[in-house]
Amino acid sequence: MDQSRPTRRRIPAADGLELSLYEWSQEGTPLLLLHGFGNDAHVWDEFAPAVASYYRTLALDQRGHGDSDRDPQRRYDSVSMARDVEAVCEALDLKRLVLVGHSMGGRVGIRFAARNPEKMAGFVIVDSGAELDRRGTTRIRLEAEEAQQDFASPREFEALLQRNYPATRPEILKRLSHHWLRERADGRFEPKLDPAFRKLPEGMSREDFEKLAEHDSRELKQALKKIPCPTLVVRGAASDVLSPEEADSIADDTLPNGSLAVVSQAGHSVMLDNPEGFLDAVAAFVFGED
Repeated sequence: MDQSRPTRRRIPAADGLELSLYEWSQEGTPLLLLHGFGNDAHVWDEFAPAVASYYRTLALDQRGHGDSDRDPQRRYDSVSMARDVEAVCEALDLKRLVLVGHSMGGRVGIRFAARNPEKMAGFVIVDSGAELDRRGTTRIRLEAEEAQQDFASPREFEALLQRNYPATRPEILKRLSHHWLRERADGRFEPKLDPAFRKLPEGMSREDFEKLAEHDSRELKQALKKIPCPTLVVRGAASDVLSPEEADSIADDTLPNGSLAVVSQAGHSVMLDNPEGFLDAVAAFVFGED
């Protein structure tokens, strides 16, 4: 199997949906990668080949993202997505795994790990947690709204990505600009992300949504306390989403077996901004290297 080029397959998830799954290797302890909001499995294309010789390396397009199904009932909460991970584990007969989750994927991973502690050999939470900085979450929401339009070409979309991901190398953004778009019948291009992600649930006010988000944060904090496996929190040094104080608190006070790595020259999208630094941080954890 060519570990530089993953194979893709469809796999059953929760709620009758199917997800797109990428597989770089088939031997070793499974290592499952979960991307963040608005991204897809290809954000791991720099990282996955480097670990594929040691782990059965897998990545999902989460529901509503990439080439996975959209949910017609708009169940895009972290619990529903954690049920997707449970369904994938059942379909692939994954008894024990290492989970790596960025941003939204980190919160999904927290839910899954707390619900299935016996399955967790290790966990890497990438720039995510229970309490997120509103500066960063607001920025991400506004960028998603700006991106939810059609484009004449992937190059036009790439220019938008360069503004939104200023620390990421141009060649990476060029590749992602193709993966994150689909061509319409009229020849124009639109993001694969389900537009329902940026809408409030039907019948819910902004105030009710904020209350629900606060409740979700409290639940996630309690979930972090239920994760016994070794867990690494990775923070981008320039992140506006996970504060230094929150990262320290998660690693030192909330997780039963937590540690922290801070990656320099990286913001929220650590694995895109500094792929080499991200690999070094995670390798020191999953391989026990200094």
